[in-house]
Amino acid sequence: MSNTRTEKDPLGTLEVPNEALYGVQTLRAVQNFPISGLRPLPAFVDATVRIKRAAALTHKDTGRLEARLADAIVKAADEVLAGKHRDQFVVDVYQAGAGTSHNMNVNEVLANRANEFLGAARGGYSPVRPNDHVNMAQSTNDVIPTAIRLACLTELPSLQDAVDGLAKEFERKGAEFDGVLKSGRTHLQDAMPIRLGQELNAYAGSLRRGIKRIVESADYLRDLGIGGSAVGTGVNVEPEYPRLMVKYLRESAKVDLREGKDRVQLIQSMGDVAGFSAQLRVLALDLSKIASDLRLLASGPRTGLDEIRLPAVQPGSSIMPGKVNPSIPEMVNQVCFQVIGNDTCVSVAAEHGQLELNVMMPVIAYNVLLPMTILRNASRVLAEKTVEGMEANEEQAKYWLERSAALATALAPQIGYARAAELSKQSVKENVLIRDLVKREKVLPDAEIDEVLDLRKMTEIGVPGGKHGGVSAG
Repeated sequence: MSNTRTEKDPLGTLEVPNEALYGVQTLRAVQNFPISGLRPLPAFVDATVRIKRAAALTHKDTGRLEARLADAIVKAADEVLAGKHRDQFVVDVYQAGAGTSHNMNVNEVLANRANEFLGAARGGYSPVRPNDHVNMAQSTNDVIPTAIRLACLTELPSLQDAVDGLAKEFERKGAEFDGVLKSGRTHLQDAMPIRLGQELNAYAGSLRRGIKRIVESADYLRDLGIGGSAVGTGVNVEPEYPRLMVKYLRESAKVDLREGKDRVQLIQSMGDVAGFSAQLRVLALDLSKIASDLRLLASGPRTGLDEIRLPAVQPGSSIMPGKVNPSIPEMVNQVCFQVIGNDTCVSVAAEHGQLELNVMMPVIAYNVLLPMTILRNASRVLAEKTVEGMEANEEQAKYWLERSAALATALAPQIGYARAAELSKQSVKENVLIRDLVKREKVLPDAEIDEVLDLRKMTEIGVPGGKHGGVSAG
């Protein structure tokens, strides 16, 4: 018995594996694009399948598609959405422009499975045909941009949850370490005191602002161009189709969606997706900075800052016994570098649309959805395996703070900037604490020195010493 079946498309015939739910057009794409081995991300598959499902329901409502065929397509789509047949979506990420190959992959899988429900064999495409029925009133040109938007929106809540969880963990640690005084650093040089809790709460604030910008930019993605067909004008599309599609997609994906007012524009431009990708990049920039800060603060344990201790998750060296590295923050840095690269790809691809269509949508889809996945997972792992178990080395933080040359700044309102600068330099040169030097030089009365050099008060708004100072104009 043959292991293949013969299928035909406008270019001729090919032998398709019998076990394949996809068909000849998908196989031709697989043969044409053996590029990366990367397959479409699950969210992108789901979004495309939801569009086919919604279209079947829409055409059943309008009477354009026979009810039994529509029901079979919906049943096939529901199987995929439940996690079945995932190995049947096989077209490489790098494929022919616009995503026709991916669109036909989905059309063929659903058509073959629908026909099986109706008692027909795979590959015969009767009574359900991929183009005529599964793809009815659709074009790759409105399906793929809609799928990209839908996939981003369905993935957004889990990304929000992960970033929010990381921010909460930083806030929890910020409260725990609010009393830990340490040296601030600017330009990697001594700066004024800060509390470890303030640093960690600031990380939470950056993350919250980042996800807020992402959510705001996602609002543009809610406008769908589905129903625009080939160039946005809606040829071969019944007037009620866009409204019903939005209705069924909203119900299936459980996200807020809107019928696009200008379908030509929504097919023509990838600007909304590029804007969303840009905000993913901004989040990655802040997250990478935070990860680098954690690595720096944990450096040591003998020759670095050693102000915090991170949980040990694995041995750090194959040659140096007992070495423990900041493995999770290192991973987070790498994830963020990847996201920055993904956004660059999206930006260039978005610019390379011509006239009524951007043919670079397949690579845009992959490079906007992958960052959502890896940022989500990296945020969760960082919260659970690093921030949650992080400890403060209060003794070491105090040691560095007492030796900070920047403490002379607190004296400036009392003795002037120039004199304070002299004391700072003298402190470093003689390797003596600012407090001891000021007392030795009798710069101020001892009681006033203790008030001015109150380290905790320096971490709050106000003039050290509680007054404006008395530096003379001369």
